[in-house]
Amino acid sequence: MNEMKNTDSVNALSFVFKHIKHVLIALALIGFSLLLLTGLLRFIDQEITWFVFYPAVIVAILYGGIAAGFITTLLTPFMLFFAWPWISTHPFINSFFDVVEMGSFIIICSYITYLHGLLQRNKAQLAQSQLAHQSDQHEHQFITKLIDSMPNMIGYWDKELHCQFANKAFSEWHTQQHKDLIGISFKELAGEELFRLNEPHIKNVLAGKAQRFERTLKKTNGCIGSILAQYIPDFDSDGSVKGFAIQSSEVTELKETEAELKLATCVFDNTVDAILITDVNGIILSVNPAFSYITGYSPEEAIGETPHILKSYRQHEDFYTTLWAKLKEQGKWSGEIWNRRKSGDIFLVRVNINMVKDEEGKVIRYISVFSDITDLWHKDESLKHLAFYDALTDLPNRTLLMERLGQKIISSKRKNNQIAVLFLDLDGFKLINDSFGHNIGDELLKVIASRLLELVRQSDIVARLGGDEFIFVVDNPKKKEEILHLAERIIEAIKKPIEVDSHSLQIGSSIGIAIFPEDGATCIELIEKADQAMYQSKASQQRSIHFYTSNANKIE
Repeated sequence: MNEMKNTDSVNALSFVFKHIKHVLIALALIGFSLLLLTGLLRFIDQEITWFVFYPAVIVAILYGGIAAGFITTLLTPFMLFFAWPWISTHPFINSFFDVVEMGSFIIICSYITYLHGLLQRNKAQLAQSQLAHQSDQHEHQFITKLIDSMPNMIGYWDKELHCQFANKAFSEWHTQQHKDLIGISFKELAGEELFRLNEPHIKNVLAGKAQRFERTLKKTNGCIGSILAQYIPDFDSDGSVKGFAIQSSEVTELKETEAELKLATCVFDNTVDAILITDVNGIILSVNPAFSYITGYSPEEAIGETPHILKSYRQHEDFYTTLWAKLKEQGKWSGEIWNRRKSGDIFLVRVNINMVKDEEGKVIRYISVFSDITDLWHKDESLKHLAFYDALTDLPNRTLLMERLGQKIISSKRKNNQIAVLFLDLDGFKLINDSFGHNIGDELLKVIASRLLELVRQSDIVARLGGDEFIFVVDNPKKKEEILHLAERIIEAIKKPIEVDSHSLQIGSSIGIAIFPEDGATCIELIEKADQAMYQSKASQQRSIHFYTSNANKIE
């Protein structure tokens, strides 16, 4: 609305300035004529005064147009009336003849202005007609050239089925000259068999119904091709059909491409891997049924969103930064990503992401193909767990103990720290197994393992070597009293009664302790020394805790 008001204001100002210009032109020319008249009055009669102003009106018409001519015509009598006393002693209007002269001046000048305007209008119309004619010629030539350059076969047939027009492609298909096609009958050109096949479509198009159909034809070179034909009726002013246009396109390659697309669609819809297609901005354009089955998102829910809907936040942002950097550098990326289903469940996928580029090398799509490997991962993790953890107590086994203890030894060497290895053996466990059975013994071991875990720090290790033997690794103890205090807590925790299947069981334990680096520098040495100290504890009747010493003396 504001723009329309501004436009109207600009147009109004332009109109005003234009007519002000015309008035100024008229005033200047009339003024010049008055000066000229002042100098000529002494030499001419008053009766020919008006002739001095005819040139002013004509110049105004030629320079300013019709409006300037009319303004000059109307302003001249007024200015002459007011200026006359300054240039002559005779009255301006002395008789009826003077009035007639002034009227004649106005009428003649107005007529001259009108004739000039009419001449200019006719001239403009003539120029416009010439331009329109040239434009029509150019348009006709352009359309003719365009139709001839089209690969589609285009022809026109009248209602008597005679050819009235054929483009270059039409002539080339039928291997005939253009002049030979004009006037030829449809039946003569197509042959009996093809005419019989097309006859129903010809009858329908002559009845005013457009036709569209496919036809398999034998080309002039002997090859078989697919044709998509259209018959378009041409109606006369009275509504009757006076002919029809034919447009035929060879679609052999399109049919082959269509078959390939159907195959690709079949694969897309039936593959067990999820397929996700996005544009360059990451907006999801298409997903396959497997995507919906794996993620829980329907196509309607996913399309228009971004893959962010699957984000589990299990990977750090640095992970995605590295992913995109490699994808942009190599055009593809493969790896494993934790995603989240619509239900909220976390699942692991093995994914391949590829760029799709156009002919100019510009990225236009991203295609992600992924499969759910969560079950495989769980199986793999289960196997790893069985390999490194005790099946009964779920504590680290000997293999994992040796690995973690080795890492701590390396770290302690670097930091100049100590490590205490406590070798724990249960007293009387064989008697419980023999008396109550192995199931009771297994449950007893589980309870003892849980009690040991309650005593461990995050930096410490509790492991089961097998049978009734456990290892407790203390990271960086400050002094032996701290280690001794922990060992006493372990013995007290184990001594507490344990209820298993209505049986109240109580069991003791013996502990041997070896210190890194004093007693050994390797995992095996430390465990062996702690084992020796543990046997000292078992042999002793006074104390269940022994530190390793080379002379086998007990250290409090």
